[in-house]
Amino acid sequence: MTENRRPAADGATHGAPGLQTRGTAPAPPQSPARIFWRQMKKSPLAVAGGLLLLVFYALAAIAPFVAPYSQEEMDRDRYYHPPHSLHWVDSGGRFHLLPVVRQTVLADPRTFRYDEMPGSDQPLRFFVQGAPYHLLGVVPMTRHLFGVDAPGRVYLLGTDSFGRDQFSRLLFGAQISLTVGLVGIVVSFAIGLVLGGIAGYFGGWVDTVIMRFSELLLSIPSLYLIIALRAVFPIDLPSQYVYLGIVGILAFIGWASLARVIRGLVLSIRKQEFVTAAEALGVGRFRIILRHILPNTLSFVIVAATVSVPGYILGEVVLSFLGVGVQEPAASWGNMLNQARSVRALTTFPWLLYVPGLAIFLTVMAFNFLGDGLRDALDPRRVTGGRS
Repeated sequence: MTENRRPAADGATHGAPGLQTRGTAPAPPQSPARIFWRQMKKSPLAVAGGLLLLVFYALAAIAPFVAPYSQEEMDRDRYYHPPHSLHWVDSGGRFHLLPVVRQTVLADPRTFRYDEMPGSDQPLRFFVQGAPYHLLGVVPMTRHLFGVDAPGRVYLLGTDSFGRDQFSRLLFGAQISLTVGLVGIVVSFAIGLVLGGIAGYFGGWVDTVIMRFSELLLSIPSLYLIIALRAVFPIDLPSQYVYLGIVGILAFIGWASLARVIRGLVLSIRKQEFVTAAEALGVGRFRIILRHILPNTLSFVIVAATVSVPGYILGEVVLSFLGVGVQEPAASWGNMLNQARSVRALTTFPWLLYVPGLAIFLTVMAFNFLGDGLRDALDPRRVTGGRS
């Protein structure tokens, strides 16, 4: 009798999984945010991509403050100037905590070779006076993050064919090239969500009309459609209108693929019990779509939006690279890349290519890594598949 009771006592002590055991407190429930972050941390590349994008968007927001010069300011004495070298030891052999910049003189006009002038060291300073601007479009300021005392110049990433600072134009160009993706995604995904939800819920001729129109858009190569739609607008439009036009074009061609996927999701969700209960209570059809059905597709929409943003960025880059996007003197990564179209620029002035090219590459890769991480973190099968 005693031996028969021992296994029961041990079982009560150590318990089966999922049952409260003696001396062991039940695991506290975790919030969705904590579960999401636990899954997200399993992908270091996704976290790194998200942090990199935060840095890029923060720099774009405060670009006039970080940039030492404005995007239109030209230096007529320094066309195709290479990136400045930063020296920690000046010409006299003294060490500096902050690097110094040696001013240059044009030594060979044919090859645009610049030589440093001995004794022209200028220390790099923080919060220097410069061209006036409005921080975040509101606060008037004249201080810039770094620079050198006038009349000296510092070009960390060199200059272009007009003597404009590449680093400054890279930051100002990010304001257009990075935001066009976010704004385009918001517009196109809003259209795709609503039309896909309507097509999947109502069905019938409504579904047929919406899906056939989306298939018509998908059957046309996107690049040719973008160029054709851009040709409708006058070529001499101001940059702000060109920006809005590009957003409208990208949003117009971007909703079709999402609408098809959302339609498929809605076809399965509309048979769920909570939708049937809402219909039995007399809730309006559009309210059911907006309040009960579409919110259940948000996990997919978030991942799809993150993965789709690079396509919108590259769409703006292509238009500006071809000369039909954002026009000079306004900066975008596309028209910066346009400066490196010639063979001479590629071989003699490589910074014209790698400055905007590297920014585009890092942004696209960061969005792709972040999208992969979000897909894994928001996948309910992974979240409920076990504790880590």
